[in-house]
Amino acid sequence: MQRMFPALVGLLIVLAVLSSCMFVVRERDAVLVFALGEVRKTIVEPGLYFKLPPPFETVTRLDKRLQTIETNDPERIQTAEKKNLLIDSFVKWRIDDPRLFYVTFGSNDRAAVERLQAQIRDALNASVNVRTVKAVVSTERDTIMREILSNVQGRARPLGVEIVDVRLRRIEFAPEISESVYRRMEAERKQEANRLRASGAADGERIRAQADRQRQEMLAEAYAQAQAIMGEGEGVAARIYAEAYGKNPQFYDFYRSLEAYRSAFGGQGDTLVISPKSDFFKFWNEAQGGQAASGREPQPMPQ
Repeated sequence: MQRMFPALVGLLIVLAVLSSCMFVVRERDAVLVFALGEVRKTIVEPGLYFKLPPPFETVTRLDKRLQTIETNDPERIQTAEKKNLLIDSFVKWRIDDPRLFYVTFGSNDRAAVERLQAQIRDALNASVNVRTVKAVVSTERDTIMREILSNVQGRARPLGVEIVDVRLRRIEFAPEISESVYRRMEAERKQEANRLRASGAADGERIRAQADRQRQEMLAEAYAQAQAIMGEGEGVAARIYAEAYGKNPQFYDFYRSLEAYRSAFGGQGDTLVISPKSDFFKFWNEAQGGQAASGREPQPMPQ
């Protein structure tokens, strides 16, 4: 037993030395191997690796996964119109050069985040300060994000950091100008509404005038056609009457005289101031003369 104890101790020491000479690199890690305080090599591929036991060689792990920087409070940025906007953004970044990143920040990701936040704030100011509120809020929002991304990428690359994406999540007016902006927007909308109403009223009057003109034209055309048809009908009727009454002119004269008598004496109390021997009473007188010759009393014409 006493002989096995030194061997067991020696085995444990050998195992401890061997374990200190091996290390595993995971998919999410970037490993720096240091030899006496100097970076000897950088390993980013996952797998099992070997090194000299401490203190000859040591390893430091850095997280190479995609990380996010989110602002806790919106940034107050001034536009070209001297209007304050509250802009909330986020940035996606990761370690691109582990050796350079370690030289700049060590293994402290917090220092890297603070440095990147300052650069993002500067890039945001540079892009927003030269634009109007309308451009920032709507028309040039994508352009601003591309500018910020390009700006921060160029400034972060020497730090061993890759900026993957920059997004503006929310843009709001500062409380002190929100009310005035809303009032101005309301006035602009009312002005536009009044313009549309006036334009609609003018279009309505024009349409009604055009419809009235078309109506008058259609009525005039219809009246002309009706008069033409009536003229044709009266011409045909006159021709038929002429043909019919031309066969017996005396009967025609007698018939027309009867119609004239009926029209003249059709109402109660009608009075005619005319000579009884006029042509108007020709057939009447003839009728009365015939009745006297036959010995009958003449009868008055029916009223």
